[in-house]
Amino acid sequence: MRLRNIAGSREVIKESPFVVQDAETKKGMWNHVFGNDHPIQAEIGMGKGRFLMELAARNPQINYIGIEKYSSVLLRAIQKMEELNLPNVRFIRMDAEDITEFFAQGELDKIYLNFSDPWPKDRHAKRRLPSRQFLERYDKILKRDGRLEFKTDNRDLFDFALEELEPAGWKAEAVTFDLHHDEKMCEGNIMTEYEERFSSQGNPICKYIIYR
Repeated sequence: MRLRNIAGSREVIKESPFVVQDAETKKGMWNHVFGNDHPIQAEIGMGKGRFLMELAARNPQINYIGIEKYSSVLLRAIQKMEELNLPNVRFIRMDAEDITEFFAQGELDKIYLNFSDPWPKDRHAKRRLPSRQFLERYDKILKRDGRLEFKTDNRDLFDFALEELEPAGWKAEAVTFDLHHDEKMCEGNIMTEYEERFSSQGNPICKYIIYR
């Protein structure tokens, strides 16, 4: 379970140069935040940021935005960034439900969802990040030729995510139910903290890449 309350975390976040304050005012101007016209990719629910920062280190020609709701989790990412100081990474503390308030039409080139909260109760289905309600949001902020990648060890959530594609107007470019034994889709794979833990327990990792 994620730690959600660490004393002083909000103060650290407010003062960190890696966290974009008043991020909603940057809508449509994220290239100015980075000071270049490189493609922009975002991870929604980045956790401690291991995946995002490794991705950024490998791809300095791409800008990355990490989105995290919980202050104490974002604090861990900030601490890691203080060591790495990657120029192509910025963070936002926000709820993903508000994502269209922070990015303009077609502003993002790619979106990553990694080991998202499954919200197992049926009445909470619309809160799941790969739900049709969220896919509608992503449709507004992702470039027309953009892609969304989703990884999880939760087979029920993954099956749900696949079922949501057609009614939401999305299509699957690639799908695997066992990423680490899929040579093609696993090429260049960067593991998250949860992915490393769950795969070490023998849980197969599911992944899809989708487009409109």
